[in-house]
Amino acid sequence: MKAALGQFAVSREWQENLATSVRLLGEAKAAGADLLLLPEGILARDITDPDIVLKTAQPLDGPFMQGVLAASKGSALTTLFCIHVPNGKGRVFNIHVAVRDGAIVAAYRKLHLYDAFSALESTNVEPGTEVPPLLEIAGLKCGLMTCYDVRFPELARRLALDGADVLLLPAAWVRGLGKEAHWDVLVTARALENTCYVIATGECGPRNIGASMVVDPLGVAVARAGEVPALIYAEIDPARIAAARAALPVLANRRFAGPELAA
Repeated sequence: MKAALGQFAVSREWQENLATSVRLLGEAKAAGADLLLLPEGILARDITDPDIVLKTAQPLDGPFMQGVLAASKGSALTTLFCIHVPNGKGRVFNIHVAVRDGAIVAAYRKLHLYDAFSALESTNVEPGTEVPPLLEIAGLKCGLMTCYDVRFPELARRLALDGADVLLLPAAWVRGLGKEAHWDVLVTARALENTCYVIATGECGPRNIGASMVVDPLGVAVARAGEVPALIYAEIDPARIAAARAALPVLANRRFAGPELAA
């Protein structure tokens, strides 16, 4: 599977972000990618306005999604990203969406909201309640996560036990003391402890670090971006997954999951 990671700084205007997303989709498609992962919260961003997610949220049949769906028609490329969608009760869901050939093929409501480091995502966002089913892309099974989810190893492990070969993580990782190191450690740990690939795309710009990366099942970063807009690629090799799981069978060796530990 050829993966593309499209990192960019999200504008306040959804039309600009749609144009950027469609451009990256076209470039990834032309490069023969099977998968394009864009960042979290790509409808709009304004670091001076904490309520922008409420003001700019759109339904899944709104103009932003219609533009992406139209651009995806006629292609097997799967494009994934997160947008804020009204929940009908004055708040929004943070939804990780996958589109392919003009249709939505998966949608995951973010489980773990970023109520940390003085931020309160839960002020405007309602959390999801369900672990999403796996999505098959180019013959590989992919699990969906979103940003802060990466700090919760139980979600990644659940997806791996469900059969995930790859974990897909769009993010808007906020700058701060030590935060770049947190990102690097957490993305690497989720890959290594589950012997799967982790594809993680971060938004860049004045608030967020960028630093998109692909980590393989033995914890090796095989592709990285810096802090500016970029489109990078990585090959996701099923043989590498099989070899890692044969050499390091942590999923088979685990003890804290089954009836063998019952009282």
